[in-house]
Parts: sequence; structure tokens; C-alpha cells
Amino acid sequence: VVESLHKSTKFTPTELLPLIRIGNSNSNNNFELQLPLTILEDHLGVPNVNEILKIQPDNIIKNIAAIKDRANRKISFEIDRTIFVQDVIENCAKPDLNLKPKTIVVDFSSPNIAKPFHLGHLRSTIIGNFISNLNSFLHNKVTKLNYLGDWGTQLGFIKVGVDELKHTEEAIKNNPLRLLYESYVYANKLSEKDPTISDRARQEFNKLEKGSADDMKYWRQYMQYSKNELETTYKRLGVVFDEYNYESMYGAKEIKNVIDTLENKHIVQKDTDGKLVANFSDHQKISVMKSDGSSLYLTRDIAAAMDRFSKFNFDKMYYIVDSSQNDHFNALKAILHRMHFGWSDRLHHVKFGRIRGMSTRKGTAVFLKDILDECRDLMIKRQIESPTTKVRIDDSTVSDILGVSCVIVNDLKQRRQKDYEFSWDKVLQVQGDSGIKLQYTHCRLYNLERNSGAVLSDKVVPELINQPEATNLVRELARFHEVLYRANEHNHINKAIKVMQVKRSEPDVASQRLLLFHRAKAVLGEGMSIL
Repeated sequence: VVESLHKSTKFTPTELLPLIRIGNSNSNNNFELQLPLTILEDHLGVPNVNEILKIQPDNIIKNIAAIKDRANRKISFEIDRTIFVQDVIENCAKPDLNLKPKTIVVDFSSPNIAKPFHLGHLRSTIIGNFISNLNSFLHNKVTKLNYLGDWGTQLGFIKVGVDELKHTEEAIKNNPLRLLYESYVYANKLSEKDPTISDRARQEFNKLEKGSADDMKYWRQYMQYSKNELETTYKRLGVVFDEYNYESMYGAKEIKNVIDTLENKHIVQKDTDGKLVANFSDHQKISVMKSDGSSLYLTRDIAAAMDRFSKFNFDKMYYIVDSSQNDHFNALKAILHRMHFGWSDRLHHVKFGRIRGMSTRKGTAVFLKDILDECRDLMIKRQIESPTTKVRIDDSTVSDILGVSCVIVNDLKQRRQKDYEFSWDKVLQVQGDSGIKLQYTHCRLYNLERNSGAVLSDKVVPELINQPEATNLVRELARFHEVLYRANEHNHINKAIKVMQVKRSEPDVASQRLLLFHRAKAVLGEGMSIL
């Protein structure tokens, strides 16, 4: 296609590749690749499109046609069936060549130490991990970053609560997230009746901000215990972070650099109540420092963005945070732009809706661990009750994996920016696009390889796999890179398994069918790993 264009046209195969789609051929056994006509006309001009249509058929391209119906204008290339089937089965589970890898930073999960790991953090973790895995699969250089909220007046409340409840260091080490949260809640309740509690909390945090050695020592221990517990939960979700960052990394010294730059560039001025604010053209005022000189979350985010660009020189940095923080990220980008950082447009807020009504059956769930434990226990119960279960259910690890798969797939199939209602029945359903169905299909393909008696072929013979179901499955596998995250393959796999017997088939045919199912398993497995 690129060779057919006028010589003055600058257009590369790498630019063309994302436009190519796998066609749904009317003739069941044909394969088509399609290009969108309107986009080509807009980018290349009608004369160039006419040149593409003059390409002569050869041993790969059997036929070229322009389809000009209003809703779906495209150029269709019929591809030689043997070459198409061979290429897909040999290469479908591998990523496309990435000639220009990008440096990507994904900031996700980011719970607050003083507050429970709630369901917004769960969505952030699932979506952020997917975006990271997807970019890693495409050979981009990815850093998965967890930015823990360990700074702010709430830390003072935690210290007051720990002192009042007389929690020992050993007790906090064994159950950090729950006890620190309890301490925070307890001190807050005390402050409703006794205003001096709030003053004590502010004083405690002030000691931390000033770098008091004793206070920093106990706080670092609390952070380490909390991080250890979080990592245990992340492991259950299949999430491993490359880096942990902390709000406390951006203390007085780093904040002073930000404030100095903002003042030198005349971006901020003191408001009547003593706060430092940035004024924007729509009469909006954004606070960057409190009147008592303490920093705000936004100021620390500015310092963090500057630090990360200096460290990673990223092409894109994604913040996976719910929609309620939209104004915050708009302000962050606007201030960085005013500071003349050309990379401010590389920051992207990936927003999502909230989960409503998610709790354990015993009541409101405060911690993600409770939700995952409940999911595992319900899976064990269902496996025991199911008439098709063929093994003893004495390994809770498998049930945990099935439960986690249910939670992840249920979340990712929701519309990202919409709130959704959590339902245990929907999460644990066996039919349809569910975590259990994906795991079941993958296991079924694994079992087929182990028990079919056929020998897995290492060479493709396309003419031996020519049933319509085989063609549909090959077409779906070819779409893997096009719809990487949708994992639709299992529908076509199950239809093909019903029709295309491996057992009781001629050995040559059985080997080819097994090879097709082997590749289907590889693609399904890659898709599930990315999810």
C-alpha cells in the first residue's frame, strides 16, 4: 500500500498498521483485511486512494475492492487463505514489532495510610495494572508506581489515636492498616467533643513536617508495616509495583523549590487571608499553600511531577484516579503549563466511576482483604455444591485465584467512567463474559492438549483446518492486537471445540486442530495475563 502512494507522500507502514482491521467476510472461508476509506481520503487525498485501488492481485492479495456503503466505507483486500492461516497460527500470540518504544509511567492504586483501602483504590489498581500490562506487552518501557498518601494532618490524628488507645508497636506491626485506621477514627471522634485533640494532631504533624528525628523514626516504621501488608493484598491481585513513592518525599525543601518557581514566574500571590493562590483567566483561584505555610496535596503533586519527569523523562504519565479528582488534575496541568514545562501535556488523568453497594454479606466492608476473602469463600462453597466439580476442594489457593478473576473481569467489563452497582451474583456468574468462564475455557484447552491423545504439530497445514468454525476462530485470533483487552476469543473457542473433534479424528487432522486450539490457548492466556 505504501509503495503505491505518490512519491511526495510521507506515510510509513508503522502509521498504516493501526488502521488495518480484520474483515468479517461474507464468504465463510475467506479472509479480508480492511482499511477505512474516509480516513485514507482525509490523510492521503483521493488521488492516493485511487492509486491503492490500482494495486494488482498477487500470491498474497487475491482481490481488492472499494466498498462505499454510507455506514461502512472501506477498501477490502482478500488475502490468500493458506498464507493468512499460517501467519496467524504462527504469530498471533506475539506482540507486534514496536519500532518506537515509549517510556510510560502509570501512577495507580495510591491508598492513604490513615484510611482503608477502599473500592476506588480497587478500581484504580485493576485499571492501572491493565494499562501497565498492555503497554509492557506492546514493548513500551513501563514503570508501575504506587504513590502512598502518608502525609497531612490525618497523620497527627493517627499519632494521637495510637497514644490514647495505647497500641503497642508489636500490635501495629501485626495488623497495621486496621489499627492505624482505628486510631484515626478514634481521635477524630474525640475531637468532636474536645477541640484540644485537633490542636494536638496539628502539633504532631508539625513535628513531622519539621523533620523531628524521633517522630520520623516511628512514622517510617508504621509506613514499612503498612507497605508489607499492602503488598500481600496486591500479590493476590497479581500486581507488583516497580516503585513506591510517598507524599512525605516532598517535604519542606522540595515544596520551597516549587513555591520559589511559582513566585519568580509571578504565577502566585498572597490572598487576603494569607493563602498563596494562583489566579486563572476564568477568575478561578487555586490554593497552593495554606496561610500557616504548610503544603497542600496539589503542591506536593507539582513537586512529584517535576521529580518524575527529571527521573524518567516519560512520554506519558497516567494518573488512574476516580472522576471526583478531575478539577485537581486540571489544576495540576494548568499550573505546570504556566511554569513553562513543555511536558505538562504528557500527563493524562484516566478517570473512572465509583462502585456502589460493595460490601461483605456481614455488612459494610472497610478493607479490600475482607472482600477478597469473601469472594474466595463463596467460590469454595460454589465449587463444593457444583455437580461438575471433579476434584476435592482442599486447596483455597485455586478458589482465591477464581475469586480474584471474577472481581477483576467484572470490574473491567463495566463502562469505565460510569458508576456501577456491585452484585455478588453478577460477579460470581459462570455464564457470559465472566472471570470463571475465561478460566474454565483456558483449563478446557489445557485439558484437551493433555488428554486428547493427538500429537501437537509444529507445522501448519491450513487445508486440514478448513471448517467454518476453524475459519471464525482464526479470524478472531488475528484480531488479538486489534481488540487486545476484550478477550472475546472464548466464544469462538467453545463453538469450535463442539464441532472440531480432536479425539477420534484422523491423526493429521487431529494434530492440526490441536495446533489451532494450542494457539487459541496462548492468545487467551496472554489476554488474561494482560487483564
